[in-house]
Amino acid sequence: MTEQSKAPLKAIAAAIRRHREAAGLSLTEAARRAQIAKSTLSQLESGVGNPSVETLWALALALDVSFTDLVDPPRAGVVIMRAGEGEPVRSEHSDYAITLLAHAPAGSRRDLYKLAAEPGPARESEPHTPGTIEHVILTAGSAKVGPSGAPATLHAGDYISYPGDAPHIFEALEAGTTAVMIDEHR
Repeated sequence: MTEQSKAPLKAIAAAIRRHREAAGLSLTEAARRAQIAKSTLSQLESGVGNPSVETLWALALALDVSFTDLVDPPRAGVVIMRAGEGEPVRSEHSDYAITLLAHAPAGSRRDLYKLAAEPGPARESEPHTPGTIEHVILTAGSAKVGPSGAPATLHAGDYISYPGDAPHIFEALEAGTTAVMIDEHR
């Protein structure tokens, strides 16, 4: 692993530690709330390991911060992200990766992601913070997207909006499925 590829993990590690300490939580209590092993949290705060989407979402909920507060270092000025750039965070249970494109600055209420998924088990998401709405535009392929009990089948160019504060899924039906997702926080 190069120093450049370690940089995102170091930023995630620092963010987790910073938010845990700001919340006044011990490693043990934060791990308990996130329902992860204390050793896992300790490794993440040390910049060791490769955190999954599920682990980072669980930590964000436990620390009462947004997912993007853990994965996006502060940026200033004009930001250009070329195709293939950005650090994808992968799912533990499905061939699904999410790359943060833009984090909502303080006082703003949206985060922008690029998704890439392959056929296989659906990415089942637990409810996010209350009031979250997800907007998805499928850019390639096809997928079942939306509330766990009633997902819609989308094709390239289709759009869906649904409550992100209830269980929901993203299941790629074709190889090379990609989408843009906006999380709107209320």
